[in-house]
Amino acid sequence: MTSLASRVGGWSRERTLALQIGHNRSARGLQGVIFTRDDRAGEGKLSSRLGLVTEAVEAPEGLDLYAYLVAQLSKSGKADYVIVGEAQFLAPEQVDQLARIVDDLDVDVFAFGITTDFRTKLFPGSQRLMELADRLEQLQVEALCWCGARATHNARTVGGEMVVGGAQVVVGDVNRPAEENSYEVLLRRHHRKRMTSAAAHAGALSPDALPVNHA
Repeated sequence: MTSLASRVGGWSRERTLALQIGHNRSARGLQGVIFTRDDRAGEGKLSSRLGLVTEAVEAPEGLDLYAYLVAQLSKSGKADYVIVGEAQFLAPEQVDQLARIVDDLDVDVFAFGITTDFRTKLFPGSQRLMELADRLEQLQVEALCWCGARATHNARTVGGEMVVGGAQVVVGDVNRPAEENSYEVLLRRHHRKRMTSAAAHAGALSPDALPVNHA
């Protein structure tokens, strides 16, 4: 039975698993289509921080994913699966099109992404996936906050300082220079207090004043 499976996790983990699933199916002689959007490796790429990268179909807003796959089937006659990287960036109507691919074309769809943005708000694409997916899976490898606890929130940083304003989608990565847009995972308490790893390090370098005993 075909299904729309959504798997959520951190940026690095979900992209790595998407690439692994595509490789495993390709090695078995299966043919698939990979969609992605706004990958840090550039247009038409799906990549991971481990250095893995593959060609993909860029899916900007307005691209009808169902119509694209129908056209591909008309040309090659076969598509065994669809993989979607960075699925959080899809428009809700594109997620509806993924569901139609499953229901009308009998093709499995594996969508990978994160659920919330740096403001702890659901991405519209992620919300629609949660509403429609046959299966929702949380990736088992845990992301860790700088303190070593399990991270639950994504933070956008500039110069090591957490920012809470701006566009919902800004392409960046954990390896960007400090002065550029970068991302960091934090546990909720540190996210709420805007305590990034850089802020925590600065705090450690500024010890509290010692009490003074007056004679």
